Amino acid sequence: MSSIQKAFKVILIPTHNQEILINKTIGCVRYVYNRFLALKKELYASEGKTLNYNACSQHLTILKKEIEWLKEVDKFALQNSLKNLETAYKNFFADLKKVKGKKGVGFPKFKKKHGCKQSYKTNLTNGNIQIIENRLKLPKLGWVRFHKSQDITGKLVNVTITRTSRGKYIASILCETEIEKYPQVTENIGLDLGLKSYLTTSNGETVDNPKYYRTQKRKLRKAHKKLSRSVKGSSNRVKAKIKLARIYERITNLRDDFLHKLSTRLIKENSIICIEDLRVSNMVKNHKLALSISDASWSKFVTMLEYKALWHNRIVQKVGTFYPSSQTCNCCVFINPLVKDLKLREWTCPICNNYNLRDANASLNILSEGLRILTAAVGAPDAIYACGELVSPGFFQAEIVETGITRL
Repeated sequence: MSSIQKAFKVILIPTHNQEILINKTIGCVRYVYNRFLALKKELYASEGKTLNYNACSQHLTILKKEIEWLKEVDKFALQNSLKNLETAYKNFFADLKKVKGKKGVGFPKFKKKHGCKQSYKTNLTNGNIQIIENRLKLPKLGWVRFHKSQDITGKLVNVTITRTSRGKYIASILCETEIEKYPQVTENIGLDLGLKSYLTTSNGETVDNPKYYRTQKRKLRKAHKKLSRSVKGSSNRVKAKIKLARIYERITNLRDDFLHKLSTRLIKENSIICIEDLRVSNMVKNHKLALSISDASWSKFVTMLEYKALWHNRIVQKVGTFYPSSQTCNCCVFINPLVKDLKLREWTCPICNNYNLRDANASLNILSEGLRILTAAVGAPDAIYACGELVSPGFFQAEIVETGITRL
């Protein structure tokens, strides 16, 4: 058993008055964020200075005396809004120092009333947040019912309330809880992510790409057309908007379900998972493949593997972006430049006459390279590679267990 922070998502069933207060809180959070962002920009333009979090917090106390309706909502939500603004500034300057001349995080932007995430976060203090069966107690809101789909265990930390595009209210309850770790295994695996098949493993398994967005594309086109033809301000436009949001939500839920089940299975069955470090932000610049790459959601899948690996003492080792996994023969390590062409799905090595399927060959090379990196990390001089295989896997596994590597 190990203690971790885990979020439990539940769908709230608020009353009419609670809905009004949630919407009012979201509006106040947006107002505070935008007001202090404008204040920071104005102060920097005029005096070359900026306000830190403590100064903004003091200004907020004065502002609440001037604007009465700011007192009607949860005070922690307003404070967290200032913290989010401070974090946005820090991320911007940190990214600016790290990657000069390149587009990164970007300067903080004003929050919009429509078209972006509508949420606020409240913290646990003096028992202001409680859970009893299918009821959740929140500051200012009181007891709110929710659909109970799972047991919420652990010590409460904070709760984030989100209003979705279709008008549903979701509470993400962060708890410090204990989870039972999966049994230790000795299997290692290499993964090659793709579009035709979602991934190919070094064990020879191929997982088909479900392509949820493309399967729902016809419904989306029809819903978009109906929305664009409806009159602005009419009740039919509101209905069309909700129907469109429902389709997008279904796509997201189907994709997340697929990714969670796949990542959980891989973590459960393998001790070391080697995967290529893909630069998805650069790959989507190819407009012919951008839709398929976004639909695959590789970044979310890798993120799931990483945090689940931390939970269950597994290792996720990334292989360099420019490592020629598809071009290298897994038998004799010959690099074939002709394989750069994506249309070439199979090839025979001119040196050793080994027949290679592109994706299966890449997964074997990714596994070999990942194990090599890990072996170098623990300093195993006696481990020797031959034809892409580790000669002394027992020694390597012993070193991993002994040193307790958790490199991601």
